[in-house]
Amino acid sequence: VQLQASGGGLVQAGGSLRLSCAASGGTFSSYEMGWFRQAPGKEREFVARISRSGGSTYYAGSVKGRFTISRDNARNTVYLQMNNLKPEDTAVYYCAADLNYVLQSPDYWGQGTQVTVSS
Repeated sequence: VQLQASGGGLVQAGGSLRLSCAASGGTFSSYEMGWFRQAPGKEREFVARISRSGGSTYYAGSVKGRFTISRDNARNTVYLQMNNLKPEDTAVYYCAADLNYVLQSPDYWGQGTQVTVSS
């Protein structure tokens, strides 16, 4: 499956962005989906995951209550709504897909989209 992330940009602290990740080349509803991020000089870290049906979600503690992951299986797209953004959210954000557990070495990665939060 191919993943194309979009929606990143520059936003002031306290602002919002919505990232999208469009999938193609596979049966989207078969994949557990996730978002990860990598800040400059740091390792890539988990942000959020969503089950195949969209009925179950899980978040990193640093974003819980501010970010919301969702998916539209009819549109083959997963979203990450990011509210109350903080400068420490600045990173390249990647979507990922896995037929089993996206938290464990995802099979597929998107190309990343830059999110920059100014103070």
